[in-house]
This record gives sequence, C-alpha cells and structure tokens, in this order.
Amino acid sequence: QIGGSIGVSIGKLFKLDDSDKHILTLCGMSAVFSALFGTPITAALFSMEVISIGILYYCAFVPCLFSSVIAYAITKKLHVVHDHYNIAGMPTSVDVPLVIKVIGLAILCAVLSSLFCIFMNIVHKLFRKYFKNQYVRVFAGGVMLVLLNIILNTTDYNGTGMNIIAQALNGEAKPTAFLLKALFTAITIGCGFRGGEIVPSFFVGATFGCVMGGLMGLDPGFAAALGMVCFFCGVVNCPLTSLFLSIELFGAHGILLFTIGCAVSYMLSGYYSLYNEQKIIYSKLRPHYVNLYTNQEIKTKEPGFLEGLIRIREDDSDDIEE
Repeated sequence: QIGGSIGVSIGKLFKLDDSDKHILTLCGMSAVFSALFGTPITAALFSMEVISIGILYYCAFVPCLFSSVIAYAITKKLHVVHDHYNIAGMPTSVDVPLVIKVIGLAILCAVLSSLFCIFMNIVHKLFRKYFKNQYVRVFAGGVMLVLLNIILNTTDYNGTGMNIIAQALNGEAKPTAFLLKALFTAITIGCGFRGGEIVPSFFVGATFGCVMGGLMGLDPGFAAALGMVCFFCGVVNCPLTSLFLSIELFGAHGILLFTIGCAVSYMLSGYYSLYNEQKIIYSKLRPHYVNLYTNQEIKTKEPGFLEGLIRIREDDSDDIEE
C-alpha cells in the first residue's frame, strides 16, 4: 500500500499518462516489498502477479526488477537485517510417501486460506453493521484486542510475530497459535486499524504447518516452511511469487516439494483473497475466461488503485473472450 501510493504519486507529480503511472505503482510495490523482506525477485513478481490472476504484466518486469533490486541494495547499505532461514529438517530426497504428505498439507493450507479470507470479510462486515460510526468501530476493536491480551496473558499475537514464525520454523508452535493470530488479525483490520496482511499470513501458515505437518509425519520445521508458503499462496493467489519466496527465504534445496505445494494450494484455494479488488481473469481449473473479483464480489463503485490497474486489460476483454 505504501509503495503503490508512492509510485502513483510520483507519476502524478511528473504528469505521466495512466499507463506509466500503472507501471510506477507496480515499481513502488516491488521496491517496498523487497526492502521489507529482502526478497527482490519475489517482490518484482508479486506486484506483476497479484493484480489480475491469470495475466502477468511482462511490460513491468524490467522496471519492477530494477526497483526491487535497488531498494534491496539500499537496505544492505543501511545494514538492515532481513530474516532468511536454514531449515534443518529439509528433505534430502523425494519419494512418493513424502509427496503425498506434501500434497495433503497443501490441501489443508488451501482450505484454511479460503476460510481465513472468508472470516476476515465476515468480521469486517459485522463491525460495519453493529458499529456505524467509524470512531466507535475502532474503539470497540481496540477494547476487544486489549481484553484478548489480558485473557490470554500474552502479547504473542500482536505486531508482526516474527519471533513466533522463527520458533515454528525451528519446529515449535502452539496448537492454537494459528487460530488466535487469525482472530487478532481479523479484529485489527476489520475494525478499521490499518495494517499489513502478508506477515500475519506468514504467521498463520507457519504455525499451522508446524502443527499439522508434525501430525502427518513431516519434519515440523520443514512443514512450517511449507505451510507458510502454501498458505501465502492461497490467500494472495500468486503461485510463482510463492515459489520464489520459498527459494529466497529457505534456499532451493526443496524446490520440487515447494512447487508441488504451491500448485496444489493455488488450484484448490478457490476465488478468495486478502484483496477484494483482486481480479481472477482466468479460471484456476480450466482455460476459461471468468473475469471475476475475488471473494465473489463484483464492484461497480468508485475504483480503488488496484481496480485502476486492472483497467489495463479491461479494454481488451472482448478480444480475450474471442
């Protein structure tokens, strides 16, 4: 959100046309994602892939990649430390039982990602229904979060929770951690506080994968990494981004298993997303043009910045259908 806003603002400042402003918006998204997570290739692909599922904006590849790499280089010069992980339990060989377990965990992550997106939308609508005034809405959400912290007697589910993610990747996670983080995230964003959704999705996926993968006979640390990537893939509908995320965070040793997991999670996660304005251009299951917004909502009101980007392709919709 910050990167996209900066990009389009620069475009307006220099009075560029809509097409160039779209590219700058994507560049801004790539730069900030790269600076935050230290994953320049993932960042470049994410901005290209997340807008319209089924279509990649190849014209933005070079600008996004340069923006991403430059932002990453600047963070290195400023001695920013990014989290990259060495998974001790990463499988050294691939066999049929292992692949079946990976597919099973990916299916569970796909189902959980859909439920998470649905739950986020339900909580948001409930807040708007019962608290008409936006200031009362935020106050009520804040009170709920304070009470939850007091009842649970922990602050593990506040903030980014990177320490909990690291513990999960080391094979340790509470069985209810993913549920509680989902609840905290839904209340925080649903009541009106502005915050990110990506790191909470890492938290939910890693803790869920650690718990469920351990029960399925997978190494808990590897299962946490797989769950983190597959759940992220399910909530943003970006399989290529998710695959490169696994490579940049965990190395390329398990690339085949992560590829299988991302493919299954993407295919089975349905038309749900963290972003209501994300558009599914082509069906996930067959080469069919669907052109639907995620979360089953067709919007006709004033477009947001994602919808503005989607318009790049709307003029060509008739050609695509033919």
